[in-house]
Amino acid sequence: MSISNLTPDSFSDGGRFDAPSDAVTAALAEEKEGADIFDLGAESTRPGSEPVSAEEEWNRLAPVIQGLASNSRCPISVDTYRASVAEKALKAGAAILNDIYAGRKEPRMLDLAAEWGVPIILMHMLGEPRTMQVDPHYEDVVAEVHDFLLERARAAEAAGVPKEHIILDPGLGFGKNMGHNLSIIKNFARVMPRGYRKLMALSRKAFLGRLMNGAPPLERDGLTSVANALALMQGADLIRGHKSAPNRAAADLVAALRLVE
Repeated sequence: MSISNLTPDSFSDGGRFDAPSDAVTAALAEEKEGADIFDLGAESTRPGSEPVSAEEEWNRLAPVIQGLASNSRCPISVDTYRASVAEKALKAGAAILNDIYAGRKEPRMLDLAAEWGVPIILMHMLGEPRTMQVDPHYEDVVAEVHDFLLERARAAEAAGVPKEHIILDPGLGFGKNMGHNLSIIKNFARVMPRGYRKLMALSRKAFLGRLMNGAPPLERDGLTSVANALALMQGADLIRGHKSAPNRAAADLVAALRLVE
């Protein structure tokens, strides 16, 4: 999954795509680098971020969805927790919903996935973006994230979403400190409930920068691809990144390793 942040304040590349045409051009370039899915976000969810209106979110998304739907065969995923925005996106050509609240903030997100017959990504988050990194605490992060994801997956199934359309994301960096993030990477196979598709989404996260002695976001793609390879080795079905080439290489390496004894 190739990330396009259509916001002025995202932690990594906020403001990069002020013009929708720039976002479309950049996404199509990522497709050539190996992206299979476009993931569009129009509201920053970095720690401390403030929400924008549904109208503003849709105004940022609409021209980019239109441009990509007309120029690429890659499915478009829309990173939103608002059912009103998600429904407009589906009508415009989006094919996947990506909800950081996992249907808790607006349960209709689950209903939309069922009605439209599209996959939905359900993510674990402790708290909300504005406060999630203020001293996050778990008794057992592996067990708690697992149980949360299983509960949300079952809620989606109860709403009519087929099991094969449910994609689970442990939410690295969303209400988690360095130790929590590393525990999830190390124990990815145990964190993720069985029977559902699994996504690793850790591209350029702050904890990777700390592991690299304070490297800024644009310098974290190498370590991102290494961590993604570890997740793929433990059963991840999808990986999400800002730069497709190194992550495609990581995926290709893991695929090759699975062919040898």
